[in-house]
Amino acid sequence: MPSLILTRLRQGKCTLPFPETEPVLPERFRGLPVLDHARCPSGCTSCVDACPTDAITSGGNLQIDLGRCLFCPECANACPEGAIRFTSQYQLATSSRNDLVLTEGETLRLAGRLAEQTYRVLGRSLKLRQVSAGGCNGCESHLNSLNTVVFDLGRFGIQFVASPRHADGLLITGTVTQNMRLALEKTYQAVPYPKIVIAVGACAISGGPFRDHPEVLNGADSIVPVDLYVPGCPPHPVTILDGLLRLIGRIKESRATPSS
Repeated sequence: MPSLILTRLRQGKCTLPFPETEPVLPERFRGLPVLDHARCPSGCTSCVDACPTDAITSGGNLQIDLGRCLFCPECANACPEGAIRFTSQYQLATSSRNDLVLTEGETLRLAGRLAEQTYRVLGRSLKLRQVSAGGCNGCESHLNSLNTVVFDLGRFGIQFVASPRHADGLLITGTVTQNMRLALEKTYQAVPYPKIVIAVGACAISGGPFRDHPEVLNGADSIVPVDLYVPGCPPHPVTILDGLLRLIGRIKESRATPSS
């Protein structure tokens, strides 16, 4: 027993002090992309051609759909002039699907707090039923990380539960396949009102790399109404946590300022 106590003292406090302080992210972390159409050579479509999910368009101005984006470096690597670069901005969650579509110069409108009536019921204690509707286990593994001592999701009153009847909402990952359609509908119906839905990852938002496949429904909002979109492939645990805390009013700024 004494040795266990000494080991615990040596370890110190492992839980991140987020959101009170900014998290320390890996150097290779790729967050919010920044677009600069002025640096695009005339007629160049290198980034558009390189994108595996058609997340980028280059009509009058560059436009990127974060709901489709895999945050891979293919577009940035393909661009000869550096018109697209990824910043370390980890705040990415939005309340609207349309807010994930960014044109050059636009600022990402981040998620806001739940509507007043729903917030009064769910704001201090949020229980979520996680549904993997055809996931690869990438987003799911990052959700598991939120339950570790490092992130300690429970300190905010947010917990994952085993039954939708004990839940306040659903957190959906995966491509939402035809085989999972009925299961997702029944799970949603089993959650008592008021209830919310959170789509985590490119697959749950848009179908990701499997978009438009005949067995894929191109996102959770084709089946159920979605209240929070968390883009990424998979999103970093801090990105997911940031979105959840915005939903319950623990973080209030509404726009992300890209950092280098």
